[in-house]
Amino acid sequence: MTSDVVLTAALRSNLLSLQGTQSSIDVAQFRLSTGRKVNSALDNPQSFFAAQALNNRASDLTRLLDSIGQSIQVIKAADNGVTALTKLVEQADSVAQSARDALAGGQAEAKVVGDRDLSGVDDVDSLAGIANGDTLIFSITDEDGATVNIGAYGGAAAATASVTLNTNDSIDEIIAEINTLALQVGGAGNAVGEQAFEASLDEGGNLQIRTLNGGDFRLTFNTVLATDGADLALASALGFSEIARVTGQGGAANNNTVEFTAVADVALQSFALYDSGPAPDEIAQRSDILSSLVDENGVALFANLNGAADDYVIGINGGTRQSIDLTNAANTAVTIQDFIDDINSNSVLKESIVAEFDDETGVLSIRAISSDVVSIEVGQATASTATANFGFGRNGAIANAGTNEAIESIRLSAAAGELAQFEDDFNNILSQIDLLVNDTGYRGTNLLNGDNMTTYFNEDRSSSLVTEGQTFTAAGLGLEAANFSRSSSVDGALDQTREALEAVRNFGSSLANDLSVIQTRQTFTTELINTLKAGSDALTVADQNEEGAKLLALQTRQQLGVTALSLASQSQQSILRLF
Repeated sequence: MTSDVVLTAALRSNLLSLQGTQSSIDVAQFRLSTGRKVNSALDNPQSFFAAQALNNRASDLTRLLDSIGQSIQVIKAADNGVTALTKLVEQADSVAQSARDALAGGQAEAKVVGDRDLSGVDDVDSLAGIANGDTLIFSITDEDGATVNIGAYGGAAAATASVTLNTNDSIDEIIAEINTLALQVGGAGNAVGEQAFEASLDEGGNLQIRTLNGGDFRLTFNTVLATDGADLALASALGFSEIARVTGQGGAANNNTVEFTAVADVALQSFALYDSGPAPDEIAQRSDILSSLVDENGVALFANLNGAADDYVIGINGGTRQSIDLTNAANTAVTIQDFIDDINSNSVLKESIVAEFDDETGVLSIRAISSDVVSIEVGQATASTATANFGFGRNGAIANAGTNEAIESIRLSAAAGELAQFEDDFNNILSQIDLLVNDTGYRGTNLLNGDNMTTYFNEDRSSSLVTEGQTFTAAGLGLEAANFSRSSSVDGALDQTREALEAVRNFGSSLANDLSVIQTRQTFTTELINTLKAGSDALTVADQNEEGAKLLALQTRQQLGVTALSLASQSQQSILRLF
């Protein structure tokens, strides 16, 4: 067409060169503005998709880092719990150790302490309740429960020994006379053995008496008036009103026996109970009825259990005595377990004592669970003619003529109340252990309460670490409610606390190992993410210096191209000069 502009080859060549240069300038400017040399698959498909894969993996690992961080927090929470739990278990071990020491001391001697200041008393007859000629009657057993003859040193020995309170006798003279009582050695004869008792005034002036042979002793208060009231007044004058009781052994109204028994034990322990059935040498079972029980020699321990009035009575610290059935509604003897359940379900007794049966030894025990328990009265009801011989205290069998109660007042070792407090402290620690474990969870995961935690380290979850939890409640640690009435049970508690402590410490070491692994993987994952991002950048990120140099060169080329284009058009411009 005549309207078309015809460019010479030189012009066209220079123009195309300028267009190519401008295109290259646009690319260089875009790279400088974005910082990348590959911005889409059109730029470099291979590098673009390779970089995208690297970035995707880095993104997945970044999300895993958050999960790894939370796993670390779970372990830290568990580690805090382990630290606190260790202290609680150590505290429980300390309480059990203190209980063992107290039990050892409590079982070493029978001891009583009065509650009246007698210091400086020069004439005991001047004290209200004491008259000239009143006597204190002592009897003592050895560690095996056998009666030991005693008497004034060098004098005749018998099952009982008396100390007479005379006018003008000072309290120090009475104490000295008690301390002259000695044990009989060998067969019949005089008391020439070791000292039987140690009597003294404590810092408060209270009269305290203890055995020196590890056995039990009984102190009977016998006045010249020979009445219950006078006998009780004598006991009160010497400071023993809280533990001396009318035991009903005298038989006649208002002429019973006022006494107490001090035992070198923190609990009432029965004979080892045996079944008199086909194999009388077998330890009794909880299901055996009382009337079938015998001692180790085959001697029957119960008789005449055939009436509704056959009740055993138990009182605490001189309080109202509670009746415990020896026969059921059908007038047949109850079982050992029935007897125990009746005690433990009694609304008055269950706050202070608990009855237990040892299936291995056949021993029935009654122990204090309140630190307020000082003495326990045991015996039989007024109307009963039955004999119930559990072997508690000194009387053993308390047979009754059916006219009045037959009671023995037993003063437990002074450690009984202390041990009851230790039991309460120990059990409180177990409760705190359970509460602590329940509070150790983090975002629903509690490694101390049996939960497991899996920490993943790569995007396809083929690499992971399972942190196994443990159940560290008191039951999970094998810690049982305290029973500090026997050395074996205290030693058992000590074994439990030490095994628990070892388990907690071992778990703490396991947690520390898992934490170290997770933290190492966290560092590794962070560095791997940086590596992946660096690899992606190597494929797509532009070199700013290089691109800047290219742009400068292209701009120079562009200027040169414009000059070349101008030169190429000069031949056509010369034609204009012809006109």
